[in-house]
Formats: sequence, structure tokens, C-alpha cells
Amino acid sequence: MAAAIAAPGRYVLARFRAVLPGLALCIAVTALAFAAAWGERRLFGDSWIEALVLAILAGTAIRTAWTPSARWVPGIGFSAKFLLEIAVVLLGASVSAATILSAGPVLLLGIAGVVALALAAGYGIGRLLGLPVRMALLVACGNAICGNSAIAAVAPVIGADGDDVAASIAFTAVLGVVVVLGLPLVGMGLRLSGVQYGALAGLTVYAVPQVIAAAAPLGAAAVQVGTLVKLVRVLMLGPVCLLLSVLAPCLREDSDERAHPGYPPVHHLVPWFILGFLAMVALRSFGLVPQAALVPMEHAATLLTVVSMAALGLGVDVRTVARAGGRVTAAVVLCLLTLGALSLALIHAIGLS
Repeated sequence: MAAAIAAPGRYVLARFRAVLPGLALCIAVTALAFAAAWGERRLFGDSWIEALVLAILAGTAIRTAWTPSARWVPGIGFSAKFLLEIAVVLLGASVSAATILSAGPVLLLGIAGVVALALAAGYGIGRLLGLPVRMALLVACGNAICGNSAIAAVAPVIGADGDDVAASIAFTAVLGVVVVLGLPLVGMGLRLSGVQYGALAGLTVYAVPQVIAAAAPLGAAAVQVGTLVKLVRVLMLGPVCLLLSVLAPCLREDSDERAHPGYPPVHHLVPWFILGFLAMVALRSFGLVPQAALVPMEHAATLLTVVSMAALGLGVDVRTVARAGGRVTAAVVLCLLTLGALSLALIHAIGLS
């Protein structure tokens, strides 16, 4: 009896020992990424390249110079998969039903329509440019919903390869910075009001902090509307992941059955972390998540995501990413232009002023 009870404990301890070297390596790469982001802020007053992207770049640089042995692989795989799934669950606490409903039914339906059309168009553009099914989906989801976070959340649902994830995030991140810098000029050139420009920023910019940075030059109204629209757009991540998890068995390609420690083939109809994401949204909506816990949960989600991206970088062959560069860049640019056109059409169609 005692032996039976002790067996699970020994298994957990053995598992912990197996993942510890790779996990420690990923945490070290994460620390390096945050230190580099801190250095950017000290030198330039802002962090133009996010720690998430820096973690991928640092991990990829290490992987280019050194191939991890079998001792490191379990921890790298654990960090790339399980820690990322925990981060997706925590992300659900950033969205509440009350915030979403305050936007009004017309705007809500409009945002959902823009996301759906952008997803379909983005996937079509990717396939026309010759991207594999999973890569096309990653680019489309990142563009239509919330950039790096969407790519990171969708990747385990569709069983995406680590090289595809890293390439999608790298090019999306670079373009995201360009959008933050250039979108205010577009808003002023089109003579958009604060509300109109805020909606445009919320519909096109990838991350919530980037929306605030892009909207700030046109005033407080732009920031408030942009943040609200962006939160509604983030909520679309749950339904999209749910739909993709149902379609996942159909997404397999004979040429894309590459093993990766972070993203094994999908076997479950609905991954547990998507259910967890939706449950967290419900808990937040019913006021069951303490207000004091929201900021720590957001920071925890960010930290876990960066650790998982470091793990992805450590599993990436930079030559594979380079080969995909031209097509991925073209797909991301065309997807973003399409999203911008759809967003402007919605703004004028519903008469935002």
C-alpha cells in the first residue's frame, strides 16, 4: 500500500528532475530578454522590441550556435507547451462581459465581422503565397486578433511547428512596431476624429499596450475607444481557438508532420486550456476574480508566454525561418493592409464620429 502511494510521488520527482535543466535554460533566456528590454528603455526611453520577441531571438541565436542534447529537451518542450497553455488560461481574466457589452451591439457585431473577414482573407492570402496550412493560419490569426498572443495561443491548438511559430511572431512583431509608429500619421492624414481613430487603432494594432501607444497622439478619447475595441477583439481568441480545435484533424498535411517538443499532434476535440480561458472569462464577468489579482495574473501570463517563446527559440532552426522569410513578410503585410481596409469600412458604415 505504501509503495503504491509513493509511486506517484517518485514519478513527479523524476519528471521534475527531467524538465529542470531545460526549464532553467528557458528561464535564463527569459531573464536575458527582459534585461535587453530594460536596456532599451534606459537608452531610448521605450522598449521598441518586446521581451517576447527578444526571447525568441535570443533562444534562436543560442540554438544556432549550439544544439541541445537530450538532457535539455524535456524542459524545453515543457516550457513551450504547458507553460504557454497556462498563460492562455490566465489571459481570459483580462476580459469581462460587462466591458464587452458596453461597446453596444452594432460595434460588437462589426468587430466580430471584421475579425472573421480578416481571418478568411488572411488565410487565403497565405495559401495563395504558398504558405503551408498551419503557417497561413498563424499569420491570419495573429493579424486578425492580437498578434503574438494569438499566434502563441493558436499554435498548440493546430499542432503548429516551432519554426512556423517563430517565423510568424518575428515578422508580425516587426510590422507591429511599424504600425504603432505609422498609424497616427494615417489617422491625421485621413482626418479621423478621436473616436474613429481609436476604433481604427483597436481594430488593427496587435497588442493592448501598442494600441495605447498608437492611440495616444490623438487624445484620451482615442485611447479609451481603442482599448475597448481591442479587448473585444481579444475575446475573439476563445471562439477562434475553439473552432480551430474542432477543425484541427483536417489541418494535417503529409509534408508538415514534423515533430516538435512543444507542439505534438492534436488529439483532443477541445484543448483543456481553451476551456480554461472561457471559464476565466466567465469568472471575471461574474466578479469572482478579485480585482487585486488581475494585474498579477496579467504579469504572470506575460512572463509564462515569454518563457515559452524562449523555449520555441531554442527549438528553431534559423535557416528554416530564413527560407520562409519573403513569403511570410508578404503575407503579413498584405493581411495587415486588408485588415486596415476592413476596419475603415466598418468605421464609416456604422457612422462612428
